[in-house]
Formats: sequence, structure tokens, C-alpha cells
Amino acid sequence: ESIFLLIRINICLTGNLKFCLLILNQSFDKGHFHCLWSKAALRACADGGANCLYHITEGSQDSFLPDYISGDFDSIQPEVKEYYKVKGCELIETMDQDLTDFTKCLQILQKKIEKKGLQIDVIVALGGLGGRFDQTMASVETLFLARNITPFPVIVIQECSLIYLLQPGKHKLCVDTGLEGAWCGLIPIGNSCESVTTTGLKWNLTNQVLKFGTLVSTSNTYDDSKIVTVETDKPLLWTMAIK
Repeated sequence: ESIFLLIRINICLTGNLKFCLLILNQSFDKGHFHCLWSKAALRACADGGANCLYHITEGSQDSFLPDYISGDFDSIQPEVKEYYKVKGCELIETMDQDLTDFTKCLQILQKKIEKKGLQIDVIVALGGLGGRFDQTMASVETLFLARNITPFPVIVIQECSLIYLLQPGKHKLCVDTGLEGAWCGLIPIGNSCESVTTTGLKWNLTNQVLKFGTLVSTSNTYDDSKIVTVETDKPLLWTMAIK
């Protein structure tokens, strides 16, 4: 049984999770950013994510220098790239066009975690769920690839949404902090799930098929049990609202 912890809530309230932060090329919530940045063990930007970091920290950029910026550098603004270069941030050019900057940044992050001997619990990507739909789908694709890149769970959050790819097996999701939003969903993206069973939801599933064109659990919500369990035979995307 794997225990899923809502990253923002545990960091804000208990501070007991160790994590690395990866900033993607989409606008994000300042509250999430400051909470996550202040406690991250390692901080990285994927290409144009450096633009977002630069602009959201306007006036105090010196206090928010990433450990590295990676990508093919087709999105980072020249003045932003030069600023972080002068400040001594590591710039790592990755030209492979078969992988997204998010995926490549994650590969580098895992190598740095190993090299530094960091003890972490999770990797948090900030951004990646708004704006262009193709880039949102690319973020989901990275979650599928992540299993072969890093042993750590990867969570993506932006504004009011969080996504996390549940692997086959049984999962326990703690939703008892009061900072969860109203909605949640289980999305069988990338494959159909032939047997999904849940507890703790308003509309539970019992050995049901989740498949596009058959059934997808969107706009679900919670019952009063404060714990959701999900058992799935295939990878299944969990999504939820966060405040």
C-alpha cells in the first residue's frame, strides 16, 4: 500500500516532507511558489520556467536563484538567461527534441539528487497544467516516463489543480486537512483500466472499467470518511482541487 501525501498541505502545515522543486514554463500561484521554494532541497527551472521565476520574483530575484536551468533554451528570454548566468546559476543545454524540457529537467534532477546524496520524499513540479493543451498533455506524459527516471513520486500542481499518477496497486489518499478543494477525479489516460475500486468518494467504483468512451470519473467529490482508497490494475491519473 502506497501512501499519497498532499504535498502543499504537508509542507505548509507540518513541514515534514523533503522535496525538490521543478519550475515549468507556465504562470503559477505566488502562494504555492513561496511556500514550496522556501523549503525545497533543490530548485530547478525547465527552460522558460526561468522566465516565470524571474517575473514572479521581480524586485527580489537575487533571493530566488535556482540551482540550475536546463532545456534547449528556445523559450527562456535572453535577458533572463543572461541574468541567471551572471549570478552563477548552472545552465545545462539539452538539445534532444524527442523529450520535453520537463522530462529532461527531471532526468538531470535525479542525477543531482544521487550525486548530492539527498534524502527526499517527493518531486514537485510547479506549473504545467494551464495554457496550451498540448503542453498539459506533455506534463501527463512526463509522469508516465518518470517511473523510469526517478524512484520518487512526481506531483504537478498549478493554481487550483494537482495531478499524480497512481501506479497499479492499492493507494491511500489522506484528504482530511481542510485545504482540499471540492472536486477530484480519476482519469484513465494512456490506457484503459479494467478494474478500479474506490472508497471515500461520493461516487465510488467497484471493480469497474475506466476507459474513454465508456466511463471517466470527473467532477467527483468526497464522502465524510476523510480517506480515499484507490485500487487499480493499470496506471491511473488522480487529480484534485487544492486551495
